Amino acid sequence: MNLVSRSDARAAFLNACGWGEAQVSPLAADASFRSYHRVVGAGRRAVLMDAPPPKEDVRPFRAIDRRLRDLGLSAPAILGEDVDAGFLLLEDFGDGTFTRLLATGEDEAALYDLAVDALVALHMTESAGDDLSDYHLPAYDEARYLTEALLLPEWFLPAAGLDLDAGAVAEYQAVWRRALARLEGQRATLVLRDFHVDNLMRLPGRDGVAACGLLDFQDAVRGPGVYDLMSLLEDARRDISPELVARGKARYLAAFPEIDAAAFDAAWAVLAAQRHAKVIGIFARLAKRDGKPQYLGHIPRVWRLLEAALAHPALKPVAGWFSQHVPAAVRRREICLSV
Repeated sequence: MNLVSRSDARAAFLNACGWGEAQVSPLAADASFRSYHRVVGAGRRAVLMDAPPPKEDVRPFRAIDRRLRDLGLSAPAILGEDVDAGFLLLEDFGDGTFTRLLATGEDEAALYDLAVDALVALHMTESAGDDLSDYHLPAYDEARYLTEALLLPEWFLPAAGLDLDAGAVAEYQAVWRRALARLEGQRATLVLRDFHVDNLMRLPGRDGVAACGLLDFQDAVRGPGVYDLMSLLEDARRDISPELVARGKARYLAAFPEIDAAAFDAAWAVLAAQRHAKVIGIFARLAKRDGKPQYLGHIPRVWRLLEAALAHPALKPVAGWFSQHVPAAVRRREICLSV
């Protein structure tokens, strides 16, 4: 569908929802093919999610949104939908993302406490069942972890001038399998996967964890609960002090005294390394394939986070692989954007 016909489809959807006379303005785009628009008219406003198929699918968002709201958490209410066309009309949570609030000097610790408390509430009540309405929640399994971790050698290393042979790639997968075995026994729950300050909002007039608005969870899976906490506190886009990280971990663990601290720390390190490897690859892919170089500035931070995670004994085989195959000079190299 070309841009003109997509615009026509968007207008037809809004008209069918009773918003045909509203003003539509671009609100945001993200690292996917989705875009968002603010819709304002007749004293009301909403957000239009435009997720063009076949590359995007609104059904996962719709199903997870309903589950979150059933649990008493604040996901946007769905005001209208056309699943086949890839449109959702959503409750407008406003502009108070944690990222914007932090930039204006809001209390960092208070915002992170609220985010941790929302995760605690989710993990205390979520049964982690596979089926969410008409959507089957996928498992965060070994195959998915490996596919994501492979994004680093697939996209970043060639862009940085390093091509691995098949043997090195096979060894990379083997050492990851050894590390991922440390995740066995972790309690499974709904993992939102992009739980960080860009996707969290403070909602005035709501109390407790309901004051934490949740966005961008359509890629959720069933997996270890520690993942989202790690995603929050080891953010690819902003530096977080060790003190705040420790505070967030302690707050979460205090709510679950049955958790084995050593197993938790090992799972944290493994998941952190896996996510950081994935993100480095994704940021390189966004620049090389999708023409979105704005994410490249975050790669040095993510390498630092990955290297810190690799220092944990649970990652010794993976750390050894990186030491052998990816010299420090390659890790720090600016990638080539020419095709």
